[in-house]
Amino acid sequence: MASDKEPTVIKKYANRRLYHTGTSSYVTLEDLAGLVRNGEDFVVYDAKSGDDITRSVLAQIIFEEESKDGQNLLPIAFLRQLIRFYGDSMQALVPRYLEFSMDNLTQDQNKIREQMSKAFGTGAIDALQAQTRANMAMFTEAFRLFNPFAAAAAAKGRGEAPAKGGENGELGDLKRELSEMRERLDRLAKEK
Repeated sequence: MASDKEPTVIKKYANRRLYHTGTSSYVTLEDLAGLVRNGEDFVVYDAKSGDDITRSVLAQIIFEEESKDGQNLLPIAFLRQLIRFYGDSMQALVPRYLEFSMDNLTQDQNKIREQMSKAFGTGAIDALQAQTRANMAMFTEAFRLFNPFAAAAAAKGRGEAPAKGGENGELGDLKRELSEMRERLDRLAKEK
């Protein structure tokens, strides 16, 4: 969402603080992410050298967003493919292709939202997002249930004695894990 007005100038100082020259105040990466979401363009300059470090700061914002729980937008396979393009003969083509693809996705996203709002009302998108979050929570819980190390770690965290070797100890552990799985599935079924 580029605008005709000049982009806001942000200066990054040696102490890693970011200074918004438009508001004469220090800002955080989270503040800059908010500017991006609101469609406000900005450039970031290193205060000492004057170098344009906008790309680096935007990449840092993406890194911060990706490290938040449940905020993974970039699949690992995509990141690996992107890294493979560095130094490749296709490297010059990739930025234009990605920019074109993201522009089309943004345009399509707005059309889809408009169509869903017309068809189902504004609450439909919220309901769809809530259902998606619930499904992800359910899948996450299901994967955790079937991870053999998660059950042992949970038992250790509750202060239970570690499993004893031998067939009887293992059988008892399996029965406990099965019982825990049933309880979790019952809780998940009740939450829906």
